Amino acid sequence: MDFENSAFENSGNDSVIEAQGLGKRYGSLVAVREVELRVARGVCWGLLGPNGAGKTTLLRMLIGATPPSEGRLWVLGHPIPAQARPMRRRIGVVPQQDTLDPDFTVVENLRTYGDYFGLRGRALSERVETLLDFANLAHKREVPIGTLSGGMQRRLSLARALINRPDLLILDEPTTGLDPQARHLLWQRLRDLKHQGMTLVLTTHYMEEAERLCDRVTVMDHGRLLDSDPPRALIRRTIEPHVVEVHGPGLTDWRAEAEQLSARCEGVGETLFCYVRDEQPLLASVQRRPALSYIHRPANLEDVFVKLTGRELRDEQ
Repeated sequence: MDFENSAFENSGNDSVIEAQGLGKRYGSLVAVREVELRVARGVCWGLLGPNGAGKTTLLRMLIGATPPSEGRLWVLGHPIPAQARPMRRRIGVVPQQDTLDPDFTVVENLRTYGDYFGLRGRALSERVETLLDFANLAHKREVPIGTLSGGMQRRLSLARALINRPDLLILDEPTTGLDPQARHLLWQRLRDLKHQGMTLVLTTHYMEEAERLCDRVTVMDHGRLLDSDPPRALIRRTIEPHVVEVHGPGLTDWRAEAEQLSARCEGVGETLFCYVRDEQPLLASVQRRPALSYIHRPANLEDVFVKLTGRELRDEQ
């Protein structure tokens, strides 16, 4: 695949992340292979892939926690892993699982983390107050972590990751398990950060989240980057514009007709997914079968994801 994010030389350009031929092996297992990547400053880049695709290994290389087996990597202009320590002082990380200290209150978590970055006195106090307001947690400042809701804990994890005013924020599935209200609030906070010029790296299994937040998404599987583009552009050039999902009695008998009227059809359990450019003939056909139920919708990023990575279930790695 000839990405726009193609091979390069590190020459002082405006990229925040650059990789060339990046790979990671664990014995005979190749977790990441031949990654060519460039992430521009001030964008939100989404990394999508099924379980076991290599996303976590790639993220660990980006933050300097796992050394590459081959290739070259720069983050914020620092060669990694050689200059991982100064690079880490300029990034923030929101891990998939919250790592807040349960023995501390909200404000103590922020102050302790700020101390790691050398913040002291008035500078630390002002930064903590700013972040409490940003996360809508000022009213919970003296509350123990264990009494916070899941959404509050995720907002606090985000606030903690911002204590050092990072140039790059890495978020690993930041809204997993949150209710819709908490998810939308976190989305707004991430948009605010992007509007302020911060670069975001986001992994998520929520395709709607990637479409809403990301300027560019990359789909990864089996350690390789499969395709990359802005979400709407990737949908337009990868998937037919209309999807009709059909199920119900008589589906097997109707399938042959559906296949003639569709660019392609995929059966998943008791549902037939029909991908079409002109939806009207197919809709007219299914409407002549009153026993069948259907949903007609525009193609989305989930359709792209499934086409590139397959529909088989992946067990947690």
